[in-house]
Amino acid sequence: MATHVITGAGSGIGAAVARRLHARGDDLVLHARDAGRAKELAAEFPGARTLVGDLADPDRLSWAFSHQSLPDQVDSLLHIAGVVDLGPVGDLTPKSWRHQLNVNLVAPAELTRHFLPQLRASRGHVIFVNSGAGLAAHADWSAYAASKHGLKALADSLRHEEHANGVRVTSVYPGRTASPMQVKVHQQEGKDYDPQKWIDPESVATAILMSLDLPRDAEVNDLTVRPGK
Repeated sequence: MATHVITGAGSGIGAAVARRLHARGDDLVLHARDAGRAKELAAEFPGARTLVGDLADPDRLSWAFSHQSLPDQVDSLLHIAGVVDLGPVGDLTPKSWRHQLNVNLVAPAELTRHFLPQLRASRGHVIFVNSGAGLAAHADWSAYAASKHGLKALADSLRHEEHANGVRVTSVYPGRTASPMQVKVHQQEGKDYDPQKWIDPESVATAILMSLDLPRDAEVNDLTVRPGK
């Protein structure tokens, strides 16, 4: 039985991935930002363990984890949580920049640091769910795109560093996906939201599980998933 540590399991792509792994009987360790959210995740995924820590405050993750039991075995670490706050460079405040950089980049780096010993022991897999914005930046997307460009750099460096240890590293770049985050994006853009226009989170989950389940003779480094409609 494989053990997966997952951020963002409460909705969207993260929830779809967690449901699929839970259904096949794998062991889940689900990150939650607070105890209340952890209780909700535990109820939604019976048998799953939870790990509490605020990704928006990565400096305190080490302290938070020191008061909890971390899993001895980790076969994959899936970074799926993310936040977005659109706006032109002339309007974005340092608070907005820090929040997106902390949640989308610094916290994944800190979580990876904590679980690298277990991942090395299992010859495990780190999956970063990035974004199309991690490959190209457009107007009003500067802070979010910067955090996702940084996430690509983190994944690329980690891949080179850990290849000799047998740790696989995959970046997944979904296009717009029908999720609560996409609802927020449309609100910020002042556009009507139609989920039928965008990728179903289950389709992105299928791509992620393909990368995760690939035989050991190969690995997916970068995977772009675009809307098919």
